Amino acid sequence: MIEHLLSNPPVLAADAGSGSALVQLLPFVLIFGIFYFLLILPQQKQRRKVQEMLANLKTGDRVLTSGGIYGTIVGFKDANVLQLQVTSQVKLEVARSAITAVDQPEGGGSAAGREAGQADSEGRKR
Repeated sequence: MIEHLLSNPPVLAADAGSGSALVQLLPFVLIFGIFYFLLILPQQKQRRKVQEMLANLKTGDRVLTSGGIYGTIVGFKDANVLQLQVTSQVKLEVARSAITAVDQPEGGGSAAGREAGQADSEGRKR
């Protein structure tokens, strides 16, 4: 029996139609397209935006680190390390890649937006 299979391999239905192979591949192409437009493309845009933000850091920017520390950039040690001033006497050296956001200047937002974020003396929002 095995000798018969080795000497005469089974013939697959290759002539069933070249269109059927295309129809079988179509769901995979559609799934890849959906993944590309819903996952890959937005992630690439977000990564470009973050890289642009990190490239445009300058002295005086108020930033937020991935550890939740707010500080002002007071200098750059080298291309990948910068110095943050947290308080008047505390300076930290952090990796450029640890910066997650740059705060907008105090006068940059609308008055309604600033008031919405302010809390009264008891800690409640107005």
